[in-house]
Amino acid sequence: MRQIWDFHGGIHPQENKHQSNQTAIASAGIPARLVLPLSQHIGAAAEPVVAVGDKVLKGQLIAQADGFVSAPVHASSSGTVVAIEERAIPHASGLNAPCVVIETDGLDQWTELKKIADYRLHSAEELIAIIGNAGITGMGGAGFPTSVKVGGAVRQTIETLIINGTECEPYITSDDCLMRERAEEIVAGAEILNYLVSATEVLIGVEDNKPEAIEALQQAAEGKNIEVVVFPTKYPSGGEKQLIEILTGKQVPSGGLPSDIGILCQNVGTSVAIYRAVTLGEPLISRITTLTGEAMGKPGNVEVLLGTPISDLVAHGDYRELDNPRLIMGGPMMGFTLPSADVPVIKTTNCILAPSPQELPVDHLVQACIRCGMCAEVCPASLLPQQLFWFAQGKEFEKLEDHNLFDCIECGACSWVCPSHIPLVQYYRASKAEIIATRTANEKSEHSRERFEARQARIERQEAEKAAKRAARKQAAEEKARAAAAEGDSTADPIQAAIERAKAKKAAQANAAPVDQKDKLENTVQTTRKRLATAESKLAAAEQEGSELVEALRTGVDKTREKLVKAEQALADYLAQQSDNADTNVEEVATGGAAAKAAIDKALAARAANASLSDEEKAARELEKLEQRLDKARSRLADSEANGDEDKIIDALKATVERLEGKLAAAREANTADEASA
Repeated sequence: MRQIWDFHGGIHPQENKHQSNQTAIASAGIPARLVLPLSQHIGAAAEPVVAVGDKVLKGQLIAQADGFVSAPVHASSSGTVVAIEERAIPHASGLNAPCVVIETDGLDQWTELKKIADYRLHSAEELIAIIGNAGITGMGGAGFPTSVKVGGAVRQTIETLIINGTECEPYITSDDCLMRERAEEIVAGAEILNYLVSATEVLIGVEDNKPEAIEALQQAAEGKNIEVVVFPTKYPSGGEKQLIEILTGKQVPSGGLPSDIGILCQNVGTSVAIYRAVTLGEPLISRITTLTGEAMGKPGNVEVLLGTPISDLVAHGDYRELDNPRLIMGGPMMGFTLPSADVPVIKTTNCILAPSPQELPVDHLVQACIRCGMCAEVCPASLLPQQLFWFAQGKEFEKLEDHNLFDCIECGACSWVCPSHIPLVQYYRASKAEIIATRTANEKSEHSRERFEARQARIERQEAEKAAKRAARKQAAEEKARAAAAEGDSTADPIQAAIERAKAKKAAQANAAPVDQKDKLENTVQTTRKRLATAESKLAAAEQEGSELVEALRTGVDKTREKLVKAEQALADYLAQQSDNADTNVEEVATGGAAAKAAIDKALAARAANASLSDEEKAARELEKLEQRLDKARSRLADSEANGDEDKIIDALKATVERLEGKLAAAREANTADEASA
């Protein structure tokens, strides 16, 4: 007979399992609508791959996994997608989450399934992919994606594979009935798991309060390398770490995983889901759920489609709402009160408890801790619940982590024995959530800091590289100049030549007439005249039509006329200052009016005279202008090279020089051709 061990602490609450394990598993039927949350598991929520109005079949993928720790979601029945929106979900927080809503058609028509005749002909990677694509998560715990857990175990040495059939929580009998009626599928799933991890032993752990399930499992496992291990009933022996200690005597280290000590643990419901996914090609779209409690008229276990509203499910159990003020998902120890009966069934919904007020009173008066130490005596994780409670009250999160808060499995044993009725588990849950939120914020902050530092280092590196290039170019120019000077070529010094050209350029600019300013002022006058003409035309049309915009347009005309006067006067002032032979002095031009217009007319007449030049003279002037522009561009290029400017500036100047050289060559060729033809 196999040796079994015991774990620290534990309690023996009233089981109350007889209420729901007296009948066979029934079907909950097809609801009118299915509400499928995109997050029914630990990890990232799935991403929808359907749209509103799409027709879907039973088992069809409607949301794909988004990330490594994630799981896809499938349609539980055939129908039409009518919404993808935020809805209330079954969670202790009471918050909403994205859901896909399907209006069922009652046909329950399956999508095409890919079955496998013999899984032994496939690799472990292929089978793990099938498990992942089927959306299978832990059916007895927090819903960790099974493919991730098994995939990690495959890469390690697993000595013991444990199938958890303990189900120690009071009232819940879904796994008990599953083991009674589908023991062959549990064993088949265990064989598939063992094929993946190649364990030396496979154990199915069951408490001794389930004699029918034990017998069924022993018959199914007969002749196979699987041992059904029976041990005394104690809560919470169904906890993963506690079950491992019971069956192997090994303890999972604080913060560690079972795979660290060569053990993989899976729930019996997960084992059945793996069998159906691999052998039959069925994704996880339903589960066994217990309906129990004194307010449930027909307690029992039902196979329910995922996404079924709880209100539809409890109606199947003849729920008497007037006898019960609340519904609990899970058992009395680890369950939580549902915010509404409209929330859906998800992959981890193992029980809906409808207790009467006498079964589970809610009006306990919380009193001060009397330091009795009973909570520490029953803690299966060997923690100090009283100390954790004080740290949680004071929000001393570092001390909570130092006292291994995250080893707490939230079994509720400490709260159950507390004579002061302190809700210890609620304090621990809230503290865990705050610590995780703080960790996430710190990780984001650290990531942002690393990105900033990397960016600053990159900028500094780029600036250093640019400075090095400039220094290298400058050094090369200096060496070239020294070499030329040594050969006696004084004109070969590009730096000195650039300095001389810059001086000559400034002198030329000081002596040259600022023609650009004249053109700018003339353009302003012409543009303003056009705007005034347009505004006057719009005003006349508006006055003729009796439009309401007349006043606004008249104001616009007045403003434009004022701008025109100012522009004409500015041009006249400029022409008076630049003309040595002007017939009017500055004071006369400044008076505006007729004098200003006369100055403008004179300037326009001078432009007209300039326009009367011959074609040969115009061509000569154009060539002269191009030559001047080319000289300026070459000078700027030399200055830039001497100063060690950036490569992109030098390249742009080289392109300008090449373009002007091309234009000058073309102009000279055209001029030569004209002379030849003449």
